[in-house]
Order: sequence, then C-alpha cells, then structure tokens
Amino acid sequence: MALDIKSASTQIGRQADWKNIVKPYQSADTRRSIWQLVNSFGLFFIGWILAYLSLSVSYWLTLLIAIPTAGCLVRMFIIQHDCGHGSFFNNRKWNDRVGSLCGILTLVPYYQWRKSHAIHHANSGKLGDMRGIGDIYTMTVDEYFHSSKWRQRGYRIFRNSFFLIGLVPFFAFVVGYRFPYKMAKGKAWKKERQSVYWTNLGILILAALTIWAIGLKSFLLLWFPITYIATTVGVWFFFVQHQYEDAYWASDEDWSYVDAALKGSSYYKLPRILQWFSGNIGFHHIHHLSPRIPNYKLEETYNADPLFRDVNELTLRSSFATLSLGLWDEKEQRLISFREAHSKYEDVYAAGTTDHIE
Repeated sequence: MALDIKSASTQIGRQADWKNIVKPYQSADTRRSIWQLVNSFGLFFIGWILAYLSLSVSYWLTLLIAIPTAGCLVRMFIIQHDCGHGSFFNNRKWNDRVGSLCGILTLVPYYQWRKSHAIHHANSGKLGDMRGIGDIYTMTVDEYFHSSKWRQRGYRIFRNSFFLIGLVPFFAFVVGYRFPYKMAKGKAWKKERQSVYWTNLGILILAALTIWAIGLKSFLLLWFPITYIATTVGVWFFFVQHQYEDAYWASDEDWSYVDAALKGSSYYKLPRILQWFSGNIGFHHIHHLSPRIPNYKLEETYNADPLFRDVNELTLRSSFATLSLGLWDEKEQRLISFREAHSKYEDVYAAGTTDHIE
C-alpha cells in the first residue's frame, strides 16, 4: 500500500510539473515544417494525377488510389490545425498564410475553424453551456431522461454511427463550412466571417480550374471519393479521441485542465502508416495538454516522460467499441450506451426517484 501511495504522489507531482516537461518541445522546426508541407502537398497532387490517369484503366483502381490521396488531405488538415494553434511555424503570419491555403483544399475556413477549435480546447470535458462548440455534443444521462421523447429520438439519430460518422462529416465540410456561424454567446467575428467568404472563393476558383483542365465528370469522379474518405476519417479521429468509456467530463467549477487533457483525450495507438497520414494526432492527450507542440514533436514528447504513457490507450480494434456510447453517466463517471442507460435508469426516472443516482 505504501508503494501505491508513493506512486500516486509521484504521478501528481509529475502532473504539477507538466509545463517544464513539455517546454523543450514547444517550438517549431522550420526545416521539418517545410518538409512536411512538401511531402504532404506533393503526394496529394501526385495522388490526384495518378487517380485521373487511372480513370482510363479502371474506376476500382481510381478508388484504390483515392484512399492514400485522402490520407494526404487528412495530413494537410493537421497542418492547418497546427497553424491555427500557432505551432507549425514560429512566425504567426506564416501560420496564418499556410493555414488559409490549406483551408481551400480541406474546405475548412481557417479563421472560423481556429476560433471554434480554441473554444473546444478551452471547454473540452466541461458540462457547461459551451459544450458542443467545435466538438461533438454529448448529453448526460440526467439530461437525456429529462428531455422530451422527440429530443431523445433526435439525439439518438445524431449519435447513430452511420449518421454521425458516415453522413455528417461530408455534408458538414462540403456544405456546413460554406456559411459563417455564430459562436460563444451569439457573437460573430468579422475576421472569421470573412475567412468563410475568401475560402469559398478560393475553392470555387480551384474547382473551376480543375474542371476546365479535366472536365466536370472526371472532377466529380475524383473529388467525391477523396473528399468523402478524408472527411469521414478526419471526424472519426476527432470522435474517437474524446468519446470513449473512461473519458472525462466535469461541471465547470470542478473542471481541471490537466485532467481534461490526460484523462479526457486518448492516446490512439496507430500503425506507423496511419500515424503518418494522421499527423501524429493520436497523441491527442499531449496535444490538449500543450497545443503549442507541433505535430512532428508529439511522439518525442510522449517518449520523454512516463506521465504521458499512463493514460487511456485505444487501438484500432478497441476504438470501434466507442461507436455504441452516447451518454455520460455522472454517477459512474463514464460514457455508456443508450441500451445500458435505458436498462439501468429508465424505470428510475419514470418513477421520479432519481435522488440516489445524482
């Protein structure tokens, strides 16, 4: 028992010292950043060219080529993501320029997304009013059973894996991001709103030039599978790294920044090739602890201290179990499925005797 207490004490001490642990990794390496731009953009455009040439051979071959090409697009989004955190370059203007350029290809307005993502980082794991901004909305068991039947059905449809992962990402990126939206107490920011319009213009020009070069039919045959795969995979990564059984949620007053990062963001252990395409975003707990660490230094940070390895670890196989989860059980402090929630709590709420589970 004494050993356990000492171990726990050491762990708490390491958490208190986390700023010193991550400090050596919080600066960009310009050469590594430029090389990542070259290999990500370069392979993406090569993929497009090969996919176009394959149309004259077999569309099945085209779809096969679309998979790694979409992976490069996911990697480009991670670059945009790092630029939004000011971590890809040490110069803010270059972060903004590169991030805005990436946004034309990823279909995501740079400044608007940067703002909503900043809200996500500031409120990840909080059960307050900011829940769902830049994040996937999650209900508590109590909120669910106190909702109308229509709202319950709507929420269950929203959390259905086919809808949430299979349909929403594509339409959110292709359609949803084409319009400015209000964030944080109804405020709309001029820079964020303008970034939507400028990104839309850039997308329109790029699409028009591509259609002029290869034709509308070829454009659609290439653009659709690449975009669908990239948006679906991208949202899947985001979903699985916050929506797992032993995640972290707390009231605003009880919320802890360190706990939200180390407990509420998973380490998604991926095969090397998927780690490359996803820009190391699997080290999500470290990213939430210190967003100023560029993606290519996340693994180095992970290996730097045991603090970062004593966390929730997901693998490809175990991650699919998260699809059945949909409600935060405040009593047991874990995400549970709708089936489990109804089995355990439906009769209790129907009887109005919920004091013992709150």
